[in-house]
Amino acid sequence: MKEIVVISGKGGTGKTSITASFANLGAENIVVADCDVDAADMHLLLKPDYQKRETFYSGLLAEIDAKKCIECNACFDVCRFDAIDKKPSHYAVIKLNCEGCGYCEKVCPSEAIKMKDNNVGEWFISKTKLNNFLVHAKLGIGAENSGKLVAKVKNEAKALAKKNHVDYVLVDGSPGIGCPVVSSLSGADYVVFVTEPTVTGIHDLKRVHELVKKFHIASGCIINKCDLNEQVSQEIKDYLKEENIAHIADFPYDNAFSKAIIQGKTMIEYENGKFKELLIDSWRNVLNKLK
Repeated sequence: MKEIVVISGKGGTGKTSITASFANLGAENIVVADCDVDAADMHLLLKPDYQKRETFYSGLLAEIDAKKCIECNACFDVCRFDAIDKKPSHYAVIKLNCEGCGYCEKVCPSEAIKMKDNNVGEWFISKTKLNNFLVHAKLGIGAENSGKLVAKVKNEAKALAKKNHVDYVLVDGSPGIGCPVVSSLSGADYVVFVTEPTVTGIHDLKRVHELVKKFHIASGCIINKCDLNEQVSQEIKDYLKEENIAHIADFPYDNAFSKAIIQGKTMIEYENGKFKELLIDSWRNVLNKLK
């Protein structure tokens, strides 16, 4: 089993559209993992059936028992995150502010505060309209620990692939270089960068490649909207050559990507012309690199 991770240094490069098209081309021979848990959107294109749904707990959250609380102010005095709300009738915890440090529990003289497992989101296992598996998740509003949720999604995807004798796990990673991206890259066999020829595009490509280099993972790059700025496109190509990153493909700008998303289709389903051929060639290129 091989693991392919598709990432971008910034949002809006077309990463998810390209990953969904790869999912279409891989069909039943891949398990898809949507690790962009902060803004998951792969389900919009793959139409999952949500066969399995589980709550994900990570970290701790303070909870005050109003019956035991004597309103002594001890918790309010020690909290450095302004998470204690002194209501007229009782004290309560502001959940979005609480960091789960547990200091308030330790200083409470009446033992009115308990630290409880924090519900930060949900994760799902689904069959898609392509008849392959999708493991995906939804991080709660304002919730943290997205790196741990990404790890859960990836581990479940790998287990599914092994169980069903599937050759590839295809990961749609988060943009940027934060904890979710680091978690997405762990254990990967090949990384596909999706970038665009803009000032921020090339800057963030360099940042995320510096991260990938620390993992010693082979990588390739797709330049999407390559004709937006030919000068920057050339700068990206020079950088790819300099850093020994495989140049997988150039995709010209076309609003077909947006139209496909509006219709809830992958580009393979929507387009029968140049983009379909480019995507097929790109997928073959990635598989050849893995071999």
